[in-house]
Amino acid sequence: MAHRCGGSVTGLRLKFARPTTSHFHENMKATLTNKEQTPMTSDPITLMKQEVGKAAAARVKSGSVVGLGTGSTTAYAIQFLGDRLAQGEITNIVGIPTSFQAEVLAKKYGIPLTTLDAVDKIDVAIDGADEVDPQKNLIKGGGAAHTREKIVDTLAETFIVVVDQGKLVDRLGSTFLLPVEVLPMAIAPVMRAIQALGGVPELRMGIKKAGPVVTDQGNLVIDVKFASIDDPAGLEKTLNNIPGVLENGLFVNCTDVVLVGEVIDGKPSVREF
Repeated sequence: MAHRCGGSVTGLRLKFARPTTSHFHENMKATLTNKEQTPMTSDPITLMKQEVGKAAAARVKSGSVVGLGTGSTTAYAIQFLGDRLAQGEITNIVGIPTSFQAEVLAKKYGIPLTTLDAVDKIDVAIDGADEVDPQKNLIKGGGAAHTREKIVDTLAETFIVVVDQGKLVDRLGSTFLLPVEVLPMAIAPVMRAIQALGGVPELRMGIKKAGPVVTDQGNLVIDVKFASIDDPAGLEKTLNNIPGVLENGLFVNCTDVVLVGEVIDGKPSVREF
């Protein structure tokens, strides 16, 4: 397995940006999914996400402690995991959620929950990603849950990533800004430090909400554009060493399995790499 990842404010101009992904709103829509059955749909993208989620849920064995990730595709994995429990295909599993969304979904689909204080290991974690490079390194944080996700995902003996083909990139940072969770009092100095590293930081602002996005930990998120992320492991450590930074969205040397959903000739397909 690949384990495991790891002054004055004068003159500073804060750039405010809308979130760079629609995942958060897709996630909340998924929360409203009917518990008893998967909604009937002919949309190939939705069908593909359901198939990827089902493929991930099928890998969970009885007696497992399962990390429950965040995102629209992972929401289907949680749903199908609940279905397997209800049908008696698997027994005696408990989940550790990575976000409030994951907690709500787990309760909705009948998955018992526990905490890191109560277990000594996590057998498998299922989570999404915003970008995946050829080395299975990730950028996560479109749903502003990357801090808790990193804690849970890196503790898992097997970390399964569920994505669609559009999330595959040759180099991290190609299509998605890098999220950095920051203590509110440190926003200005952290943004200056990121600028000194060559990044362009933007404070993530809410949609249908006045003000910035607030994480489950009560912190703020800075989305950063780097011209090139040539050393993901080095940048991950450098960013986390900035005082005031809680965690960033680079997940390096963490992933064991990537399940990729594709639509081929109008039909959903799942492959592994």
